[in-house]
Amino acid sequence: MINRVLVANRGEIARRVLRACRDLGIGTVAVHSDPDAAAPHVREADTAGRLPGASPAETYLSAERLLDVARRAGADAVHPGYGFLSENADFARAVTEAGLTWIGPPPEAIAAMGSKIEAKKLMAAADVPVLPELDPAQVTEADLPLLVKASAGGGGRGMRVVRAPEELRDAVAGARREAESAFGDPTVFCEPLLENARHIEVQVLADAHGTVWTLGERECSVQRRHQKIVEEAPSPAVAPESRARLCEAAASAARAIGYVGAGTVEFMLARDGRFYFLEVNTRLQVEHPVTECVYGVDLVRLQIEVAEGARLPEAPPEPRGHAIEVRLYAEDPAQDWRPASGTLHTFEVPGVDAEFAVPAGHGLRLDSGVESGSEVGVHYDPMLAKVIAWAPSRSAAARRLAAALRRARVHGLTTNRDLLVRVLEEPAFLDGDTDTGYLDRVGLDTLAAPLADEAAVRVCALAAALARAAADRAGARVLGGLPSGWRNVRSQPQRRVFQGPGGPVEVDYRLDRNGLTSELCPGTALLSAAPERVVLDHGGLRETFTVTTAGDSVHVDSRLGSVTLAAVPRFADPSGQIAPGSLLAPMPGTVVRVEAGPGASVAEGQTLVVLEAMKMEHRIAAPSAGTVAEMNVAAGQQVESGAVLAVIEGTPE
Repeated sequence: MINRVLVANRGEIARRVLRACRDLGIGTVAVHSDPDAAAPHVREADTAGRLPGASPAETYLSAERLLDVARRAGADAVHPGYGFLSENADFARAVTEAGLTWIGPPPEAIAAMGSKIEAKKLMAAADVPVLPELDPAQVTEADLPLLVKASAGGGGRGMRVVRAPEELRDAVAGARREAESAFGDPTVFCEPLLENARHIEVQVLADAHGTVWTLGERECSVQRRHQKIVEEAPSPAVAPESRARLCEAAASAARAIGYVGAGTVEFMLARDGRFYFLEVNTRLQVEHPVTECVYGVDLVRLQIEVAEGARLPEAPPEPRGHAIEVRLYAEDPAQDWRPASGTLHTFEVPGVDAEFAVPAGHGLRLDSGVESGSEVGVHYDPMLAKVIAWAPSRSAAARRLAAALRRARVHGLTTNRDLLVRVLEEPAFLDGDTDTGYLDRVGLDTLAAPLADEAAVRVCALAAALARAAADRAGARVLGGLPSGWRNVRSQPQRRVFQGPGGPVEVDYRLDRNGLTSELCPGTALLSAAPERVVLDHGGLRETFTVTTAGDSVHVDSRLGSVTLAAVPRFADPSGQIAPGSLLAPMPGTVVRVEAGPGASVAEGQTLVVLEAMKMEHRIAAPSAGTVAEMNVAAGQQVESGAVLAVIEGTPE
């Protein structure tokens, strides 16, 4: 029997494993890097061990440090979660050699699937359909389009699409760099790119006594940068006969490598109904909650019980209903999915029925690695939470999930929340017409547009100004009960300026005997105003605005959408002015390379600097055509958010 588990991970998956251990009465040990010292998973464990440092290499990827914490804390088992060392056969061996129980598949199974190149050969031998492997050095134009893939790891890292011969060299080099950084292995290979295909995966669970379960399929086709952002079970595109063939192939794959524990066999499903093996994820998947909801199981609990030697029942439970999960990321879809870091001031999702567990009935589930006040750093993946809706039907799940996201209050960081809502409400998605090119086909100009339109921004800015005025009056020592700006004789209107999503918003308004008047929002009447809540009669409807201030930022949430505004000071500090044409670092990171030097003529959109942050490469492009007047960074240099990387002047002749 397992008595104490060390969770060799962080964030929401660490909290998920801790929850399962608590339910089983098993003691827990957390680990944390220095930036994660105050993270929720650290507080929730029975005890925690520090992994000195910040980068993954010196913390969560350090097998030696993890095992040292396990030894000192008296742990007798290790659960790796997903990512980091979860698919590292050497770590699994080190755990067992230290006399601990490894809550995962045998090291031999991990090693067999650790290389995608070797995995495809094994699957072909087991009669599982595979796509041909292409050597990057022997690719011809006839092989295009193709996908460059890292042989180790996953999560969309180390992947590039190549459609023209001249793109291949840079794609292979970039994929190798990213694979080396994320997985410590630069090996890449190529395979044909299946256009308009679906990403389908089958959940498997096997015990040490020969029983192999297949718990249906998940659809994971809505992806950005080859990383999933919307997952669901079952797939709207898989008919019963196709499901049977997929599950049979997945079971064959598991048996071929002597699999034990929870894992996932991934496939690409072509438009003609044929499917091809992609890989086996020898770990728990990020999207496991949708399977848990539909099948009524606790996969983490089953992982632990299988590791203890338990037998699975002969047959798995029957499915019920439909579940959809979205991944809420700190990123800006409209800016090439640029990740965000900083303080998450507010994180509230209304109507949650269960956290890290299947709701008692159909409902809303939240698996989150953060809470209000959490710091989101640059060293790790920017996923904040997974929100899951489970309902009797697919349409009901999509509606419930979209409504919860609309009402969520997420302040302090740019997120993909609005995009997720638009996807869940988009007609093609609701019809089940998705594939891996869905986001490109529908278009980010539509999907990444804010839920709050320009009219909503204006009325939210008015609400923010009225809330600020109410706060000022509440703190006034004299005549605090009078409305802000009250005059016996009409004078100038009150004015406040905010920086909105689309530029400056100047709010002008009067409060007098006749009530509220504002040229910004004509016909809008004030019903009540408090520092954190403003009620307006707008367009003949009563609208309530919740206003939250954090530093210079003002967050306004309402039925119309969520709007973040920045208060503009009346008198700007000249020392804070940035030279025109300055190219700023959008996040802290490391300069991978510089592609243009001082004096170079550049075109609009041309890449000047490549930054690595949050385990991905990010291209920083020229905002307009011109000449590089200054280049202030070099390869290998660390930069902070807002640092001036380069200055572009004029337009080249």
